[in-house]
Amino acid sequence: MVDKNATDTGSTQIPADDPKRTILLLQPDSNSKLRHVAIVGDTYTILLTGEETCGRYSLIDMHVPPGGGPPPHRHDFEEMFSVLEGQVEFTFRGTKTIVRTGETVNIPANAPHFFHNSSGQNARLMCMCSPPGQEQFFMEVGIAVSSRTDPGPLLDDAGKKKQKELSLALASKYKTELLLPQ
Repeated sequence: MVDKNATDTGSTQIPADDPKRTILLLQPDSNSKLRHVAIVGDTYTILLTGEETCGRYSLIDMHVPPGGGPPPHRHDFEEMFSVLEGQVEFTFRGTKTIVRTGETVNIPANAPHFFHNSSGQNARLMCMCSPPGQEQFFMEVGIAVSSRTDPGPLLDDAGKKKQKELSLALASKYKTELLLPQ
């Protein structure tokens, strides 16, 4: 007979609350402590790092102007995008899908993909990576800018080459493979 009053001490028990962790209010348009980085013509605001979520996920607010978006790549973590404004064309394993305001797409780990803003309007995406790490890659490769929509400096050919070389050099550190033409 099972004692219904017994406390289950198995692996399904929820850990105690950690009072050292606090609620975080993220205000990407006004919080001067958030990091904004320009990369591949986009501006990414790091809302939550893996350190702030105890290694569970990272959250990135992405401003993608017309023509923006990363090159083809793949990585060893899940990536979820919710389109908050505009629309973006996602290419997943060679198949293109338009994702519009209010829609969400999940990219499974290790699958080749990229996105491109093929519209004439700015797009805004919320990106969650689990486990985290991608935000660290962006902070190492990107150029610090002052706001969520700051396009960053226009790079000349030498600057673009330097950023590409840095991306390629750091990609494996962040379990990412850039699928660039040789």
